[in-house]
Amino acid sequence: MSQSSSPSRRLSTRVAAPEDVWVYWQCNGREDVSHVRDMSLGGLFLETEKPKAPGITAKLHFLVKEGQIRADTVVRYSVPGVGLGLKFLAVSEQDRPQLAALLTRLRGLSHSLARAMRSEARPS
Repeated sequence: MSQSSSPSRRLSTRVAAPEDVWVYWQCNGREDVSHVRDMSLGGLFLETEKPKAPGITAKLHFLVKEGQIRADTVVRYSVPGVGLGLKFLAVSEQDRPQLAALLTRLRGLSHSLARAMRSEARPS
C-alpha cells in the first residue's frame, strides 16, 4: 500500500523560532505569554497547554528584540497540551517592518543551523 503526500497548503514556508521569540496574547478575555515554535508571513505556532477552538480570534504582542509587533490572529487548529496554529489576520502598517526583520533573522538562523548540520555530517 503506497502513501501519497499532498502538497502543502501554506503560501509561505515556516521557520523555526529560537528560545528568544515569545508573544503576549489575549484571547476571550484571558491573557498569557507563550513561546513561538515556528512562524511565517502567514502565521505561527505558539506553545500553550490551553486549547482554543478554531475560529477564535487572538491579539498578539511579540516580545522580541526587533521591537513592537502587534497582530490580530485567528486560531486555525489546536493541539491539546501542545499549542495553537494561528493565522495572521492583520499586522499594523507601522509594525510590518519589524515583522519582516524578525522573519529575516529567523531565516538566517535556520540557514546557519542547516549549514552547521551539513558540515558535521561530512565524514572526516
